[in-house]
Amino acid sequence: MEKEIGKIEHFFTHISVAVIKLTDELKLGDKIHIKGASTDFTQSVDSMQVEHKNVDVAGPDDSIGLKVKERVREGDKVFKITE
Repeated sequence: MEKEIGKIEHFFTHISVAVIKLTDELKLGDKIHIKGASTDFTQSVDSMQVEHKNVDVAGPDDSIGLKVKERVREGDKVFKITE
């Protein structure tokens, strides 16, 4: 099952980091699915940052920086995969 938890706000190409505006909680170890018009992949959350500080948990209304394994685009949706 998947639940939408946020949306891509920005992507830094040279460091492969996405800025995600969250609408729900996200924790280290969670599996996410990023989907858009030309984006569709899953990955686990290995590290994330809020205001350039590493965090284990981020919640609604946080904007997080997340290293992603593929290119993402503004407006792509982020889903948390739940068992």
